[in-house]
Parts: sequence; C-alpha cells; structure tokens
Amino acid sequence: MLIDSSTVSTRMSALIRRESAARGTDFLAAPVSGNPKVIAAGKLTVAVTGPREVFGRVEPLLALLGRGVTYVGEGEVARLVKIAHNVFLGVVTQSLAEITVLAEKGGVSRVAFLEFLNDSVLGSDYTRYKSPALVNLDFTPTFTMPLLRKDLDLGLSAARELEVPMPLAAATAQLVAGAIGAGHVEEDFATLILEQARNSGITLTPQNVPVDDGLSPQA
Repeated sequence: MLIDSSTVSTRMSALIRRESAARGTDFLAAPVSGNPKVIAAGKLTVAVTGPREVFGRVEPLLALLGRGVTYVGEGEVARLVKIAHNVFLGVVTQSLAEITVLAEKGGVSRVAFLEFLNDSVLGSDYTRYKSPALVNLDFTPTFTMPLLRKDLDLGLSAARELEVPMPLAAATAQLVAGAIGAGHVEEDFATLILEQARNSGITLTPQNVPVDDGLSPQA
C-alpha cells in the first residue's frame, strides 16, 4: 500500500495511481494541512481519496497524525481539496496583510489590531497563528513564497480546466509573483506584509512584544 501526502496536481496523482496499480499496490492520496508546529500541537488534518475499503483499513493509523482525517471520495479529488486549501491560504494571508497595514498606517499598532481581530468572530486559529510574524516581523520559514506560488498556479490551472472564475486567487498570484521578484524567496510567505507596506508607502519595524500564536504551550 502506498499513501502519498505530497501536494501535486491531480494529473500527477493519477499517474502515480496507475503506476501503483500496475505493480499490485493500493494507492491513497492523502495530502495534509499543517507545518511542523501545527503537527506538534496535534492539529494536523488529512484529506484522503482512493478505494473506500483501503481507506477503512488505514484510517486508524492516519488518525494518529492529528485531529482530523476526512475521506473525500474516489480518484484524485484529495489533491484538489489540498490545492483549494492552499489557494485560500494565500488569499487570506494577503487580505490579512492588507488590513493590518491599513490599520498601521491609520495609527493603530499591529499588535493591538490583531489582538482585536483574533478575539472577534472573524479571528481564527490561522490569524492568531500568523500574528507573531506580522507583529514582530520574524519570518522564519514555515512555507515559502515559491511554494505558495506553485500551489496558486496549480489552483488556477484547475480553475481553468473546470471553468471556475477565481479573480481573487489570480490577483493574489500576481502579488506573490511580485514578492518573489522583490527577493522574498527564502523567508516565510508572511513577508507579503512587507510588500504591502512598501506599496503603501510605509516601512514596518518589529514591535518586539510577546504574542500568543495559539499553538505554543503557555507558561
């Protein structure tokens, strides 16, 4: 049995499935959501496609990886689930950068704005998790800009094939390409906020305050 958790196109996944079948190997596509810190906090999630019977045999093992394993169907649609997830990741992060810079330029500190946002109904595990990077400008990579561009390209390619307009994703892809052109290739993709600030005529500085990311154990 082969369980593949990479983020690849549905076409590549179908090729791997065919080659596995030719060798008598059962195949599950099981892409995951979560970087090492998310995994350490027990919040990894998995989307799985393939034969239902095969999934049933390994579901207890996959469940050990985190807090959620979702069977989403036959074939390769788990790849589309993960790609759609990562497209949303890019769009949400760009939007978060925009509103945070708007607040900053209007005289509100980033830490105060994000504290308010995270405690509101619009706050989420994700906005809280990214807040330390946006406040303190620590861009130790969890997911780089080139990786985000790859997933946006995969998402837009799927959208063209399925004839689904995605104007927000397309705009985000252009902004990510611009950030890569500006040299943001090794850092975390949260550096989108630096490009947003530059385009807004301001320069951000680290605020150097402790910010709860919602994942780290609290003293």
